[in-house]
Amino acid sequence: MNIFRLAGDMTHLLSIVVLLLKIRTMKSCAGISLKTQELYVIVFLTRYLDLVTRYISFYNTVMKLVFIGTSICIVWYMRYHKVVKQTYNKDQDTFRHYFLIPPCFLLALLIHRAFNVMEVLWTFSLYLEALAILPQLVLLQRSRNIDNLTGNYIFFLGAYRALYLINWIYRFFMENFKFYWIPWISGLVQTALYADFFYYYIKSWKNKEKLTLPV
Repeated sequence: MNIFRLAGDMTHLLSIVVLLLKIRTMKSCAGISLKTQELYVIVFLTRYLDLVTRYISFYNTVMKLVFIGTSICIVWYMRYHKVVKQTYNKDQDTFRHYFLIPPCFLLALLIHRAFNVMEVLWTFSLYLEALAILPQLVLLQRSRNIDNLTGNYIFFLGAYRALYLINWIYRFFMENFKFYWIPWISGLVQTALYADFFYYYIKSWKNKEKLTLPV
């Protein structure tokens, strides 16, 4: 644990708090991609299967349970809450997210650290998380006008992965941390996908304008 890892975890947690705040207080999920949220459920369930086989720390266990629980909660709200589900932009959230799952799983079968169930599923979760934001970014481009809570949610979500990259770099140089290129490359791809959004987010904040994305 170091300051960058902790900041990454807290930023990730903050992104979820912001999203749940939008859903709970505004009773709205407008601008949020259900496809991306469903992919995150798969990511967390496959990544944290070790909850039943290995204990690392109280902090680690709590964070894993929080990420699994909140991701399922968000999907439930968007699919089944009688008010929230009516605000879902189904006509614009048309990215075929299920096409991302097979290639990520196949890649995990071919490229992994060790060929066993836990390692393959952990690797699969990294590959899938790297691409899970795509439906959300496509939806934002189609809707163009983005409310503050949605914009903040996406920003914090992208910042969390950028902080994790810094964490890995710090550990590599300061703690003789072994280089694992799979999470590094996956993290780089994931952060790169946010680059365009970061540019327009910072630009709108700097100019005190409403956040919009080009088509």
